[in-house]
Amino acid sequence: MNQENSISCLYIYNVYLGYNLLVYMFTVLFVAVAGCIYLHLGKKLSRDGHASEVGKKSHFGGWRQPVLVRGPLGMVSGIELGFFIMFIGLLVWSFSNYLRAGFSQITPAQVQQNDGKLWVARLDAASQKLGLVGNICLAFLFFPVTRASSILPLFGLTSEGSIKYHIWLGHLVMLLFTAHGLCCFIFWHVTKSLSQMLKWQHVGIANVPGELSLLTGLCIWATTYPRVRRKFFELFFYTHYLYILFILLFILHVGISNACNMLPGFFLFMIDRYLRFLQSRRHVRLASARILPCEALELNFAKTSGLTYSPTSILFVNVPSISKLQWHPFTVVSSSGLEQDRLSVVIKVEGTWTRKLYEKLASSPTDHLEVSVEGPYGPASTQFSRHDTIVMVCGGSGITPFLSIIRELIYMKTVLKRDTPKLLLVSAFKKSSDLAILDLILPLSASGLDITDMDLQISGKKIMG
Repeated sequence: MNQENSISCLYIYNVYLGYNLLVYMFTVLFVAVAGCIYLHLGKKLSRDGHASEVGKKSHFGGWRQPVLVRGPLGMVSGIELGFFIMFIGLLVWSFSNYLRAGFSQITPAQVQQNDGKLWVARLDAASQKLGLVGNICLAFLFFPVTRASSILPLFGLTSEGSIKYHIWLGHLVMLLFTAHGLCCFIFWHVTKSLSQMLKWQHVGIANVPGELSLLTGLCIWATTYPRVRRKFFELFFYTHYLYILFILLFILHVGISNACNMLPGFFLFMIDRYLRFLQSRRHVRLASARILPCEALELNFAKTSGLTYSPTSILFVNVPSISKLQWHPFTVVSSSGLEQDRLSVVIKVEGTWTRKLYEKLASSPTDHLEVSVEGPYGPASTQFSRHDTIVMVCGGSGITPFLSIIRELIYMKTVLKRDTPKLLLVSAFKKSSDLAILDLILPLSASGLDITDMDLQISGKKIMG
């Protein structure tokens, strides 16, 4: 009879696990595959000339404007604020429903076990529900940092523009999991059962890996504090690799069946991470480097003519001789149409890594420097030409995204012979030498281009120093 009961329980567990995997994994993976097909067809139509951005009007243009500029959330548009409020509403609604269901299942026998204290039994139920709500946030945590995601473009998002969502979700995850851990500790302390902290059950919830996972998450969370991140960036960077340990311990804590809702996002992230690893193993040829008096570098990499990308794309650069693990993102300033054999990024000397790179290029030939890259990543398309006038305001190295826009419009005007918007670039600099970065508006290969017909106005101003 016991053997039959064990077989029956195992069968029920397998059915439950299979159901969870089907509901959570299949749904997300189906959307990801559909996104790949959609993006592939979109690029093909764009190449064949069946899609054009000219004259397109966005029905949500007003909602995309910033409504919050300063504050803990950073710069937030109306759409982002709306979805953020709805997501918080989802968490509150889920927690209240979980809590109501949990409180309704408290029996007189459970209250009696807790010395007749109803609040202790409710605290136990609340701690479990906080963990469940934290699991909802964890399910979305890895989607924004999947750089080659096919899901983000379906919503008009890019990986670099979605980093703030990862930050918001990370804070929510750790806030809820920390509250979950504190409630469990208080419950064990009140019921004089602190020995529960040392139990590692093979079936159900295992406490030890949950505690270790929480400690790992707290280590990662502590380094995200803005002052720590800015002053000790390498500590912040390397500590984030603990995410692997955090997830593995979390799965051991709750079991694979209870982790099914967060596995799809993590699975897609790991596929993306593996593909990026394969790409990064190959070194690229640094064709040339331009060193400016303002301690800025333009690195020109050789590329195939078939590689295309949109303006404001991001390229991650790794120099093994400086650090084998550090990858730094830089804006691609070249136009894939105008410079078909080159891909260029601009780097301003700001920290230790960029200072070492600047010194290496200033003291040795560029062909001796081994470089690996990931990307480029960026928007699937842009809508610059649908405007009559484009006003670009920037400061210092913040000019780099606008350089890519200007070069793309130069390509449209001189090569494609299309009408382009009027351009006004307003840039502020700390030192007079920083004005040299304006020399990067034209690529090195643009000597034969006639841009006299372009309506481009540049206003540069020195603000201090």
